[in-house]
Amino acid sequence: MTSTEYQIDDIVNFTKKALQWASLFNTACCLVSQGEHDDAYSKFDALIAADVLHDFKDGHEDSFQALQAFIKDHPAQWIPGFLAYDLKNEIEALHTAHPNEQETPNAYFFVPKHLLHIKGNTVTIQSETPSEIYNGVVNTLFVPPSFVFTGTVQAKMSKENYINVFQKLLRHIHQGDIYEVNLCQEFFAEDVVLTPIEAFLQLSELSPTPFSAYFKTGEHHIISASPERFLAKRNRLLISQPIKGTAPRGKTEEEDIALINKLKTDGKEISENIMIVDLVRNDLTRSAEPASVKVKELMGVYSFKQVHQLISTITAVGREKLENTTGIRNTFPAGSMTGAPKVSAMRLIDRYESSRRGLYAGSIGYFAPDGDYDFNVVIRSLLYNAHKKRLSFHVGGAITAGADALTEYEECLLKARAIQELLGTQI
Repeated sequence: MTSTEYQIDDIVNFTKKALQWASLFNTACCLVSQGEHDDAYSKFDALIAADVLHDFKDGHEDSFQALQAFIKDHPAQWIPGFLAYDLKNEIEALHTAHPNEQETPNAYFFVPKHLLHIKGNTVTIQSETPSEIYNGVVNTLFVPPSFVFTGTVQAKMSKENYINVFQKLLRHIHQGDIYEVNLCQEFFAEDVVLTPIEAFLQLSELSPTPFSAYFKTGEHHIISASPERFLAKRNRLLISQPIKGTAPRGKTEEEDIALINKLKTDGKEISENIMIVDLVRNDLTRSAEPASVKVKELMGVYSFKQVHQLISTITAVGREKLENTTGIRNTFPAGSMTGAPKVSAMRLIDRYESSRRGLYAGSIGYFAPDGDYDFNVVIRSLLYNAHKKRLSFHVGGAITAGADALTEYEECLLKARAIQELLGTQI
């Protein structure tokens, strides 16, 4: 495989063409870092991978160990892929009773035949035929998005059922079984017609975020506008950036400032964030050199197009010779999507939620040729099975001792606002 650099004048248009070109393959991936905030840890503005040299699928007794072997067999490669939330059942003594209605694999990674690394106006193409790929992208006729969605969105959990489950989980908190739990609900549609690439492009405009992703493997399409980093590795530095604490955007600058100030002083939102920071710190100690876990930023306020969020940054120095998938396994799934204590919260999630999470609350990302990696948290995301014509998305929020059911339900709908706008539906 050879590598060639190209300087592109209109990088936005080139990226859209490259995505459209890649989507014609049976397997493709586009990871995009966008939005209002610079990410000090990002390796690219966009990474587009197409077609398969080698791939890794679920079905292993220990998926993390098997994935590590796959990475070792294909050194110095970009390897994009995803991990489903239900891999927790391999890590802990947990069980998910709900069927996998979306049929998304629990894990999928691939070594691409063609890869485009985009940073600024520089595009680096890795392929056996980089000039052929470049010409193929340049000569692609980019058709402006003509978004199509037909189907009726339904709630897997009614509002009344949500409130009932919320109260039961609150009792578990008051009894001391847990301190915090993330309650999620699924919305779905069947007999759906969807144009996935157009959906991704439009969702990216409605809600530009630093961990956006489009992933296609066969009939499975993942359209993600995630704002959250699960775990990254830069040399030996491990970085996790959990999000806990949400407020709507204001209609005016003055209202926006007032909402930010309210978020920064909201006791319930602060307690949510601090509990998850403690959980992440504890998870990272399993992989870290002694005394190296640090809270680099506590509850920074970050504003996105739809919402304001409280984001904390926790870092650690990974142990020498720590295998990449071990570091991921030690913190998986993201604590912001479980609760604390983590295993107890996940057990209650399995008991009380109305559907399998599948890839939701899992992770999409990559392993880089230099040994680094970066993975998001799959939230604000659509899953589409083109064969079954089934569309699914989840939303959720944290429950703590002082939480109010109706407020949390409304927060769930706020987080789904961009998807509602995209689909032209109300939930």
